[in-house]
Amino acid sequence: MSAILSADDLNDFISPGVACIKPVETLPAVPPPHPSASDLEHEVILDGQHNATSNADANAPAQISLTDCLACSGCVTSAEAVLVSLQSHAELLSVLDGAPGLRVVRKDDGSSGFGVEGLEDPDAKLFVASVSPQTRASLAAVAGQGVSEHDAGRMIAQLLMGAEGLRAGGRWNNAFTWVVDTNAAREACLVLGAEEALEASTAVAKPILTSSCPGWVCYAEKTHPHVLPHISRVKSPQAVTGTLLKTVLSRTLGISPDRIWHLAVMPCFDKKLEASREELTDAAWNGNRKPGRGVRDVDCVITSKEILMLTESRNIDFFRLPKTPVAASLQTTFPDLTLQRFLFPPQPRRRQLDPLAGTSGGNLYYTLQYVSARHPGSRIESARGRNADVVEYTVRSATGEPVFRAARYYGFRNIQNLVRKLKPARPSRMPGAATKVIGGARRPIGGKATGLEYAYVEVMACPGGCTNGGGQVKVDDPLVLERRGFDGKPGPQEQKQWLAQVDEAYFSAEDSDSELDLEGENAAAENGNGTGGGSDMVGGISPSYIRDTLAHWADITGIDLGGLAYTSYREVTSDVGKDNKGSKAATDTQRVVQLAGKIGGGW
Repeated sequence: MSAILSADDLNDFISPGVACIKPVETLPAVPPPHPSASDLEHEVILDGQHNATSNADANAPAQISLTDCLACSGCVTSAEAVLVSLQSHAELLSVLDGAPGLRVVRKDDGSSGFGVEGLEDPDAKLFVASVSPQTRASLAAVAGQGVSEHDAGRMIAQLLMGAEGLRAGGRWNNAFTWVVDTNAAREACLVLGAEEALEASTAVAKPILTSSCPGWVCYAEKTHPHVLPHISRVKSPQAVTGTLLKTVLSRTLGISPDRIWHLAVMPCFDKKLEASREELTDAAWNGNRKPGRGVRDVDCVITSKEILMLTESRNIDFFRLPKTPVAASLQTTFPDLTLQRFLFPPQPRRRQLDPLAGTSGGNLYYTLQYVSARHPGSRIESARGRNADVVEYTVRSATGEPVFRAARYYGFRNIQNLVRKLKPARPSRMPGAATKVIGGARRPIGGKATGLEYAYVEVMACPGGCTNGGGQVKVDDPLVLERRGFDGKPGPQEQKQWLAQVDEAYFSAEDSDSELDLEGENAAAENGNGTGGGSDMVGGISPSYIRDTLAHWADITGIDLGGLAYTSYREVTSDVGKDNKGSKAATDTQRVVQLAGKIGGGW
């Protein structure tokens, strides 16, 4: 379990469950042998002392795994990592020190293929990592002194790949072969999400609710299954990155997915839970292609703050790491050149410049731009809702007619209002009221009978979005207090100012991009800049380039896009307190057999 997380840290806590769904069921205990007279003769039990013999086999503390957490409908928080014991910086160091890492090399037979050295050791892994822009923004804000998100990204790469990073210590001097920016997968998710929102025959019910926030998805699965048909089937950027790395590397290098170890660095503890979903394993794209307990697409997730704990464990000063690219001698070409340009473009990607896009990836804003591009002369209007975390958007045609309505709902307080409005109507039990309904969404979600309901809603569990994720470095962190010279405990105003600095760092990548020389820009345009240079650009992204890249991905892996970029959801139910009335009571042994036979529920 991450040592930095405790119940006191969960400011988005909703309500605890009455009991953990994971029962402590055991086979009937074997009664202790009847003591002989000679044994009793020498046994002395003090007042209040337990019988050591009778309690020798007492139940050990229950071990709750990440999968158990996902299968539980008892506790409802946006950071259930309080219950888990894996996916931490300590686990990362343990895996790095487990065996020498695999090495990707070019074949010496004159071909353009790649080979892998070190496979004779069954414990050896190929280490790959992906980093979110929100993490880079958080660490850039901590560094201060003009450090941009782009600089922080290079510092993280130096830590994971560089000569002064992890490879400088440890048992085997292991390091990561590739460090990927999740913005690559984010672009794919934006295009797929926009197309899903506009597709008339989509299997997802309208309004479509975004799925990139795992806290929101877990909450919906456990407490509001009626909204599951509305949740977008497009995977999150973390999940798409994990699937891409595991599928492409395993197929092109000819190694098993379990020999590839993928680390994701995220702003949110719930991403640890997302990584443990059975829908995000190789079972979903390999074999029978059904969710199951296969090899995870993301093996471990650590948060922004855990990066600093990682450096402290290895006696590395993160803020002294070089802000320059990792030396070419330590870099390895990705086995597929098309995906090399997609994952590692010559020029850093340009994100949406408009702050209205937000700091959570811009799903909603890109979809609005996508719709607007299809209606020449249209404009995007916004209106604040009940609070700053509820915003309504309308795309109006050149004649002023509304053609698309959408909204943003951040924070669980607002999410609860959203799902309440989506709750289906229930028939009245009153006599003669067969057609009358009670409750439910009887009018457009916006509350105004405009004749046009929301088509798309961006949902995030954290107020303020992903830069305010639970795993981000907070203003009251001792390191922040020390580097910023704060006196005393920061209050709400200081926290608000700190979040503004993180958001500023998030958008600072645009400033650093503009400093690139003209030669780099020309090279980027020639190579597509990782987003394509076609005439169909929307928000700095070429949908045709994304579709071509996704088609190439499906072609080289032999897996259809549905198995690569889309996922599914399931209602999570609890049997706590259910006594199966109407059936014969099961014996202790039968209950244990049933328990052991459960699948898909984390047992």
